[in-house]
Amino acid sequence: MPRDIATELIHHAYQPPAGFEAPQPAVHKASTVIFNDVAALRARDWREKTGYTYGLHGTPTTFLLEERIAALEGGRYCALAPSGLAAVALVDQALLSQGDEVLLPDNVYGPSLALARGELARWGIAHRLYDPMDVAGLAAMIGPATRLVWLEAPGSVTMEFPDLAGLAAAARARGVATALDNTWGSGIAFRAFDSGVDIVMQALTKFPSGGGDVLMGSVVTRDAALHERIKLTHMRLGLGVAGNDAELVLRSLATLPLRYAAQDRVGRSLAQWLSTRPEVAQVLHPALEGAPGHVHWRATCTAAAGLFSVMLDARYSRAQVDVFVDALQLFRIGYSWAGPVSLVVPYDLGEMRSVSARERDHLRGHLVRFSIGFEAVADLQADLSQAFQRAFG
Repeated sequence: MPRDIATELIHHAYQPPAGFEAPQPAVHKASTVIFNDVAALRARDWREKTGYTYGLHGTPTTFLLEERIAALEGGRYCALAPSGLAAVALVDQALLSQGDEVLLPDNVYGPSLALARGELARWGIAHRLYDPMDVAGLAAMIGPATRLVWLEAPGSVTMEFPDLAGLAAAARARGVATALDNTWGSGIAFRAFDSGVDIVMQALTKFPSGGGDVLMGSVVTRDAALHERIKLTHMRLGLGVAGNDAELVLRSLATLPLRYAAQDRVGRSLAQWLSTRPEVAQVLHPALEGAPGHVHWRATCTAAAGLFSVMLDARYSRAQVDVFVDALQLFRIGYSWAGPVSLVVPYDLGEMRSVSARERDHLRGHLVRFSIGFEAVADLQADLSQAFQRAFG
């Protein structure tokens, strides 16, 4: 008996032949995964990537992206999250319990600190801030309740590059896990695990995506037991990424080294030029001589992201700084970085750093952060010049 067309459209027997291959991987989107029989349903284990059980636990597309990100970071295991901040939260929730303490660098990514002050505090998890440029100071702060130390290289917005290996060693000597936010390095500037860290987190939103149109994060480890702990928390939280978003990141990975190098080259050129401007008190770029932590950057890195900040002279008012930012035409005002469009954001250090940090010599004045896109360096320089003239005469 022939089936109704409504049924036939769903259960048509045709299957395309195997063996199709193209430069870009296929996009698999699913919540439900179909099993051949009950035995297969009962035997399938998503944790070992030997099969598929449900969309949240992985598809061929997300498995492929996980493996490539793990390779990029020099790790063995990867879990994907729907944003960089979600990846930070995943690490915190996997490793911390009531009564524990997490140590954060004073220049930590702002939303990570907000998470510690909000949700972690409500769950009975304490946090303290440490000076990332003081290895001995971190070692002295680690106590019996400390379970996790977050690292950033360089620090968020103020761009200090720490002694990563020294900080990781100080934590390891006391049996405390370390997690590095490696969004800036992106697996290109340096090999994070070579510094001795346990976990490498990255906002794939930035360089791996490269288009300013995807939100995603990753958590990479080398230790199987640590990955299992993270993966089980990942499962219980119901974290997942969309197939089309995974496709966009996979498509962009092939050009990641080229894009990173291009933005590095233009970023250094503009940073050097800005260091000669009378309006600029200091350029905060780890690759520049005299920048905070430059010696550690030189010992650790082979490249630098197209991201840096400047301290505009304290003699100017905040209103003048705002006029300067508003006058820029090619640099668009917006958060994030590593996309094709150059970006600029002014920051209020009084809302971001402790008093002791704000009193450091390199943080005197008004901070403005620049993210370099793919515009020509001469055009970006001309844009900065006209904005300086308009704001400061």
